[in-house]
Amino acid sequence: MNRYRVRFTPEAEADLLRLFDFLIEKDLSLAERAEAAISKAVELLELFPFTCRKAAGGSGSTFLRELIIPFGGAGYVALFEIDDPQTVTILAVRHQREDDYH
Repeated sequence: MNRYRVRFTPEAEADLLRLFDFLIEKDLSLAERAEAAISKAVELLELFPFTCRKAAGGSGSTFLRELIIPFGGAGYVALFEIDDPQTVTILAVRHQREDDYH
């Protein structure tokens, strides 16, 4: 079975820091649980990135997809691209209640 290497763009890393900083201000335990939920969900991309939905409003590419990450009442969405048979790149991460990716 092929295993993909998952990497984050600097923008996606900044998104994660922004999301965690927001939660840390409210509740450190909640931020830690969110980090664990996102990490666990990203593991799916190592094996099955094509099981995620195609990105809405994207270029129509079958390689641009969204990973839904359940957490609490809403959760998160990670926009990612399957670069090649070995690599997946996470482009952006947002809370599901945000308007759009940055």
